[in-house]
Amino acid sequence: MTTLPNVEQIDAAARAVRERCGKAPATAIVLGSGLGAVADSLHDASAVGYDELPYWPVPGVIGHAGRLVVGTMAGRRVAALSGRVHVYEGYDLSAVVFAARVMARLGVKELILTNAAGGINTGMSSGALMVIDDHINLLGGNPLAGPNDGRLGPRFPDMSEVYSSRLRQVADQAARSAGVSLAHGVYAAVPGPSYETPAEIRYLRAIGADAVGMSTVPEAIAARHMGMAVLGISCIANMAAGVSAQPLESDEVLETVRRASGSFVTLLEGIIDRL
Repeated sequence: MTTLPNVEQIDAAARAVRERCGKAPATAIVLGSGLGAVADSLHDASAVGYDELPYWPVPGVIGHAGRLVVGTMAGRRVAALSGRVHVYEGYDLSAVVFAARVMARLGVKELILTNAAGGINTGMSSGALMVIDDHINLLGGNPLAGPNDGRLGPRFPDMSEVYSSRLRQVADQAARSAGVSLAHGVYAAVPGPSYETPAEIRYLRAIGADAVGMSTVPEAIAARHMGMAVLGISCIANMAAGVSAQPLESDEVLETVRRASGSFVTLLEGIIDRL
């Protein structure tokens, strides 16, 4: 399900961000479950809660703080969006991509999308970091559905390279320099909020997915619609159902991401330094 994006509301939120945080940087990072430590690592930072910004949807899920932080990382100004909203919370897709669209209207050129994901590829393990090379949208909807507003982007945007090859190369260079292990793979987005069944994981593996989660894809589509370059990075927080015999629990996901956050921050610092 989606509704028409309201450009006036998007621009009202963008004006509020400028008033609170100053001129927008060229790069923004959307932080997935448990990755708020990245926002905490910024220097000379100014922060504002999503609930203080007009029309901005507020997440209600543990691990998503719901605040925008603008500061410096590796000597460069970045915007860190600590938390996002999801379809499974009852939000429609226009709300899910609202923050990404605000960033684009502010003039952000590069959007880094991060998430905690379930591992399908048995070559990866819990705590691994994976650059998203491509995605599979199984959410049952598209944020571009409905009449198109040309102020936001074209009716039929190309999706042959959703995730920038240039930014993926930058991520690889940063990982090699920092000694951080970095995999590559395809991310499948599903609605949630229940974790997948073993049969569903076998299906996802058969159609080419290496990791699965409940976010990221709508934001990536909307960002490309508006001309931003996109980089996606997943933290493999747990091995998916059927890959591991252990039952899946959200506390395990957050704990794994917390343990991996140091490597995640190091990787992001290396990426930002090279942009």
